[in-house]
Amino acid sequence: MGCEQSPEQWERIARQVVDAVESLVALWFCAADEVTPGLPARQLLALKTVRHRPELNLTALAEHLGIGLPTASRMCDRLEAAGLLQRTVQPHNRREVQLVVTAHGRRLLTEVTEGRIRRLADVFEGMTPGQCTALHRGLVAFQQAHDRPPGPVHHPAPPTD
Repeated sequence: MGCEQSPEQWERIARQVVDAVESLVALWFCAADEVTPGLPARQLLALKTVRHRPELNLTALAEHLGIGLPTASRMCDRLEAAGLLQRTVQPHNRREVQLVVTAHGRRLLTEVTEGRIRRLADVFEGMTPGQCTALHRGLVAFQQAHDRPPGPVHHPAPPTD
């Protein structure tokens, strides 16, 4: 894919990416802070995960988020108390709890997503079409590399300055 680069070159690129990602994260969290109720990032992630993966039970949600079962249970308690999540007993297995995002929870997630889209679109207006396309391609490639099963590390050639 590309020639080998020195660790110093990769570190320089990583530092530049860290700066850009910190700006993106700030934008990301500001949009989440604009909705009511305001939720911590991990609770938003849990809610989004349940919306996209309704088959998850509490144990699977904890595993997916990389947190302990008691922590996941307390988080779901808070989301349920806020009217964003509902826990129901599975009819076919009374020991298993099913997690369901409520209509209020779906509206909140939509508001957060729309706020993030608006903020990103504002930033994109200050970029050229070519820069937007390059960013899009780069982020898609990043996601694909991140989602790839672990294997030998291969670094593509960094852009030349």
